[in-house]
Amino acid sequence: MVLGTAVSGLVATGAAVAEQGQGASPVQWSKCADDVLAEIPAAQRERVTCANHPVPLDHRKPRGEKITIALMKAPATDQATKVGSLFINPGGPGGAGLIYSAYGTSFFQPEVMKRFDLIGFDPRGVGRSAPLRCFKTQEEADDVFGRISSAPVTRTEIRDTTKATEEYTAACKRTAGPLLQHMSTEDVARDLDLLRQGVGDKALTFVGFSYGTLLGATYANVFPQKSRALVLDGNVDPALRTSNGAEYDRQRAQGFELALDAFLKRCVAEGAKCAYSDGDPRAKFDQVRDSLREKPVTLASGEVVTYQSYVGRVSGDLYSIPRLKPLAAWLQAVYGAVNPSAALAVQDTPVLEAPLANKNGMADVNAGVVGDAEYLSDDSYYGVNCTDKPFLRIPGLFPVVAAKWERESPTFGRQQAASDLLTCPTWPVRHPDRWAGPWNKRTPNPVVVVGNYYDPATQYKFSQRMARQLGNARLITVDAFGHCILGKSTGADTLVTDYLVNLKAPADGQVFQSNTQPF
Repeated sequence: MVLGTAVSGLVATGAAVAEQGQGASPVQWSKCADDVLAEIPAAQRERVTCANHPVPLDHRKPRGEKITIALMKAPATDQATKVGSLFINPGGPGGAGLIYSAYGTSFFQPEVMKRFDLIGFDPRGVGRSAPLRCFKTQEEADDVFGRISSAPVTRTEIRDTTKATEEYTAACKRTAGPLLQHMSTEDVARDLDLLRQGVGDKALTFVGFSYGTLLGATYANVFPQKSRALVLDGNVDPALRTSNGAEYDRQRAQGFELALDAFLKRCVAEGAKCAYSDGDPRAKFDQVRDSLREKPVTLASGEVVTYQSYVGRVSGDLYSIPRLKPLAAWLQAVYGAVNPSAALAVQDTPVLEAPLANKNGMADVNAGVVGDAEYLSDDSYYGVNCTDKPFLRIPGLFPVVAAKWERESPTFGRQQAASDLLTCPTWPVRHPDRWAGPWNKRTPNPVVVVGNYYDPATQYKFSQRMARQLGNARLITVDAFGHCILGKSTGADTLVTDYLVNLKAPADGQVFQSNTQPF
C-alpha cells in the first residue's frame, strides 16, 4: 500500500524508463505532468523528467507501508563526461525542492550542469511527496491560523495564540495520520540514500541550503562511506539544534540581530545611497519598533504597518541582498509615518521576490477562500522541527521566555520564541525516531561548509560549529549579507565547482566577496 494522495499527478501517462539501481528499486523516470512543467522555465520543459519513487513509511519496517517521493531530473548537458547525479535540498524544513533541478544556473557554474544530472525532490511530507496535512479544509486552517500572532505581545494576543496553537497540534494528531511519527531528518536521509541507489550512484553528491545542511550532515553521519561530495551552504548548528531547541532558537534570534546591526551600520557608511542613512539609523529603527508595539501606522500607499509586520518584513528582507536597498526606503517611509515632521527620502519599493523556503513556519493561508475548499498546503515545517528539536513540554513558558529573549534580542527575540516554542511542546509525537549525533563520522572526502558573515537565519558561528563538529570538513567564508550564497560569489562558486566535479577540496579558511552589494 502507498500512503499519500497528492503524488498521482506528478508524472504524466507514458512509458517509464528504468535506470539501474544498486540494492534498491530503480527510479522510473517519465514525462512530467503539465502542472509541474508550468512551474519551470519553458526552455527546461522538454529536458526534464519526473518520478514518484516508493520508500518505506517506517525505515525500521522496510517491507511495510510505503510513501512516494516526487523527483525531477535535469540531465547533464554532456552525458559523455557525466560524473553522476547531484541531489539538491533548498531548506525549510518544508521547502519543496522538486523544481530546483530546473534552476541550476541560479546556484551553479556551467561545468556543474554539464557534468551532473541535477535532481530536485520534495522530501517526505512536503509538496507532492505524501504531504503531511493537519486539516481537511482550508476553512479549518484559516480559522486556526487567523488567530495566531507571529510575535504576540499583549496578554490577549498571547492567550489567543496559545489556544489556537494547541488547537493546531490537536488537529495534527487527529488528521495527519501515521506519517506524523516518521518526519525526522534521519527519515529523509534514509529516503535520500534509497534515491541515490535508485539512480545508480555508488555514493551521494549533494548540495543543501539552510535546513538542508542538517540533512547533509545527517547523511554524512548515517552513511559516511556513501558520501562522495557534500556542500552545505547557510549552516545550522546540528548538535545544538538536536539537543536543545529553545537555546538554538534563542541563538537564531541573536543571528538576526547581528545581521540587522550590520545592515544599519552599512547604511550609515553608504550615506546618500541608503535612504535610511539620515540621522541615526539605529536609534530611528528602535524608536519605530517600540512605537509600533503601542499602535500601528498607515503609510501613504495605504499599507498598514503593525509591530508584527514590521519585524516580519525586516527579518524576511535580511535574507536577500537585493532586498536591502528597498528595505531602507521602506524603513524611512515607516519612520516618516511614525514621525510626521521628519523629512522623508522615500524611494519606490519594488515587488519583492518570494522567500526561498517556508521560513515562517505556518502554511500559507489562501485569502478569500470560503466554504469547504480543500486544504492544499502542508504542515511539514512543524512535522520536522518538532521531531528534530527537543523542547520542554510546557507551553506556558512562552511569556517568560519571550520576555527574556526580547531583552537580549530586542527586535527578533519575541518572534523567534513564538516560532517553535509555542507549537512543539504540544506536538503529538512523544518518542521520535530522530538522529541526534554523533556528528563526527569521517567521510572519504571533506564536506565543504559555506558560511556568510552576516547570514541572519543561520549566523556565521553556526557554520564554524558545523565545520568543527563534522569529522572531515573544510570551511569557506563569504563576507556578505543574505541567507546562503552559492551562485552569488564567483570565488566561492569556483571552489565548489572544482570540488563537486573533481573532488578537489578547497583549502580551509578562505574568505571571498559577494558579486553584489546592498547599495
